[in-house]
Amino acid sequence: MTIDFSRDKPIYSQLVDRICGDILKGELVLGDRLSSVREYAVETGVNVNTVQRVYKELEAMNITETKRGQGTFITTDEGRIALLREDMKNQLADHFLTSIEALGFSKEEMLFVLQNKS
Repeated sequence: MTIDFSRDKPIYSQLVDRICGDILKGELVLGDRLSSVREYAVETGVNVNTVQRVYKELEAMNITETKRGQGTFITTDEGRIALLREDMKNQLADHFLTSIEALGFSKEEMLFVLQNKS
């Protein structure tokens, strides 16, 4: 299954976001083993070096940990995942606000629309 990637963001960053999203949605749970670098490269249709960068980035973010000879695993630190959730929520809000302001909408009118959506 290859993925259609956006041109406005690096592929490795999109894959990091995808894995983080899978964690937040519960599709990957604390302690889960990720696919090997080669398996994930085939699964996503990207270069092995790109996946290595993704896994290094996740480890730098303390989202995963690599156990020598066993693989890469999602952290078991619930506090770190809670922090990830807050970070992603803030990033989405920032992106949303930037987008609406670029289109000339005020925060107040968008808040009104959001509050009246069912």
